[in-house]
Amino acid sequence: MSDETQIQPAQYTCHRARGPLLIDGRLDEPDWVSAPQSAPFVDIVTGQPAWFDTRVALLWDDEALYFGFWAREPNLQARFTERDSKIWFDNDLEIFVGGRDAYYEFEINAFNTIYEVLWIWKDILKPGGPYDPREWDPARRRVMSLAGVGGHCHPRGERWGFLDWDLPGLKHAVRVDGTLNDPSDTDRGWTAEIALPWEGLRPLADGRSLPPQDGDVWRIDCSRFQSADRGGNPFPPGEGAGWTWNRHGHYDSHIPEVFPYVRFSTQLAR
Repeated sequence: MSDETQIQPAQYTCHRARGPLLIDGRLDEPDWVSAPQSAPFVDIVTGQPAWFDTRVALLWDDEALYFGFWAREPNLQARFTERDSKIWFDNDLEIFVGGRDAYYEFEINAFNTIYEVLWIWKDILKPGGPYDPREWDPARRRVMSLAGVGGHCHPRGERWGFLDWDLPGLKHAVRVDGTLNDPSDTDRGWTAEIALPWEGLRPLADGRSLPPQDGDVWRIDCSRFQSADRGGNPFPPGEGAGWTWNRHGHYDSHIPEVFPYVRFSTQLAR
């Protein structure tokens, strides 16, 4: 496996939207048509092209940070319908927003079912720190502990995942171009649209302006995971395919050091 220090993270300019976006899963508004799309996602480990074309674009305004995903899929599938189910066991799209000592994870499937969690590194969870245990007490919250994924352990160690934390004001929608869970026809794919209000992202701002100032840079990753193979057949337990904006070198989407650099611009998308 490649050392994450050798990864060259992608770079992206996030332009300002002309006005508020209607979060309906349709990406045909002028702002989305004008917004630059990412390069196609690649295999999370090797960097080889993904089977199905997947791209993302970002926009922002004074209220929120917006994500638009385009995901080709000839056999649309989804299982989970209950919020905070284990969406990573479905075919899903994911967002990671990195801060210095914590990061936010969001997942969504084609049913528009979501999962979200705030991850805080254990070494920073101490009295008087930015994440004081009086508020972030793992003993009194619904949490999970993570050292890494897929056999990879992060050098910083473990982090707590606060499963009961919901990003305030979050909006999300999907649109499917085909028929879900019907293998008798060929689908085109699905799109997803997500709005993350800036106020909800304050725990990750590390003192930076909200909304961002022109030229500010955040670390943000977007990914897609498949629980079924090219033909739509389920992978054996413990297997799957992962595609990301840029490769991570490990089958682990929880490596903030390889998240792309997103620079915010006050120029409108055009």
